[in-house]
Amino acid sequence: MNNAVAGFSKLSKEEKISWIADTYFSNPSEAISLLKNYWNTDQNLQKLHDEFIENTITNFYLPLGIAPNFLVNGKYYTIPMAIEESSVVAAAAKSAKFWSTRGGFKATVLNTEKIGQVHFIFKGDPEKLKAFFSQNKSKFFSDTEHLTKNMQQRGGGISDIELRDKSAALPDYFQLHATFETKDSMGANFINSCLEQFAKTLKEKAVAFEAFSETEKNIQVVMSILSNYVPNCLVRAEVSCPIEALAEKSIENPQEFAEKFVRAVQIAEVEPYRAVTHNKGIMNGIDAVVLATGNDFRAIEAAVHAYASKSGQYSSLSHAKIENGIFYFWMEIPLALGTVGGLTSLHPLVKFALQMLEKPSAKELMQIVATAGLAQNFAALRSLTTTGIQEGHMKMHLNNILNQFEATDEERSAVKKHFKIYAVSHSAVVNLISELRK
Repeated sequence: MNNAVAGFSKLSKEEKISWIADTYFSNPSEAISLLKNYWNTDQNLQKLHDEFIENTITNFYLPLGIAPNFLVNGKYYTIPMAIEESSVVAAAAKSAKFWSTRGGFKATVLNTEKIGQVHFIFKGDPEKLKAFFSQNKSKFFSDTEHLTKNMQQRGGGISDIELRDKSAALPDYFQLHATFETKDSMGANFINSCLEQFAKTLKEKAVAFEAFSETEKNIQVVMSILSNYVPNCLVRAEVSCPIEALAEKSIENPQEFAEKFVRAVQIAEVEPYRAVTHNKGIMNGIDAVVLATGNDFRAIEAAVHAYASKSGQYSSLSHAKIENGIFYFWMEIPLALGTVGGLTSLHPLVKFALQMLEKPSAKELMQIVATAGLAQNFAALRSLTTTGIQEGHMKMHLNNILNQFEATDEERSAVKKHFKIYAVSHSAVVNLISELRK
């Protein structure tokens, strides 16, 4: 069956939906009804959502939850989290409450440098290229003044531009490696605009550089693009307390718990198979806040995992130790975030989330997001090293199983009462529902 379609982008939204329903569904009207059920009744709000991306047919919702009681640098936050996974929000909130009585989280922005590169091919003498760059470096700054003026007024702009010789890795490959400060914006559009101007200046000035041969003047720009790897846009989040202060209901022997916790982190530091799952738990907290605040979680994921591999082996993002009777747990991660521009000024729920966080600066948001990731990691490791992770997760997942089987209110009540005593598993829930329906 040939399901190709010509001119799809030019169809109206109704026509797009009709084509999809008629092509892929045995009951087209049912498919159309499902899509329309997720439209906003407010037409202006729906139009706003339609224009975020291309070929929009409906809205795809994620739950927006909150984790209160996050004490960060002496200030309480209620953190918004957009995520579909059971137990993540509950775990974050539990960690927040745990540490709020033990000094809270401390977070520090170590640097906010962002990076962009012009990748180009130069077939000639590298020494001549170095001389060319040295002579024209100031021109790259002056030619972008029309782009950087507003950013400079906010304290940002282009920090530096370097010529980098990468020809040992790829023949004739060089790059202009630029660093930027973008203040409260993530800065992708600003950086990319500057880079494209760099490329234009590079080609124009190369033609006029007398020391270049005709071949050398013909510089081929391959691409100009920001990098989502930001190893110098770093934030540190940490917690610490005397070992005896770790004691609570599920931690009867705090010394034993602390030692086991540290060993669990050490395993993630040396074993990539464990490190991936360990870091995924950190990203449960980070991605949920990044998404809720209208930032690019794909860019964050790519940067964080590259950073986790900076030693040459994929490793844990977080670290723990016991020193002089004190338990320490911390991580440093790259986070390029923004609180102005993009969806932050468009999406109503993003604006709501940022207002709930009391309109943080980009640096403050970096601290909040990193703290959420560390809290999530602490919750996971506490469960893994004490009761096991499935007990709490499956209790939170119980509602999903009940919804899957369209349980009645009476059935829900009976099932939840039963599993207050017994361990939750998918098969056990299914069996109990079957028994109740007999």
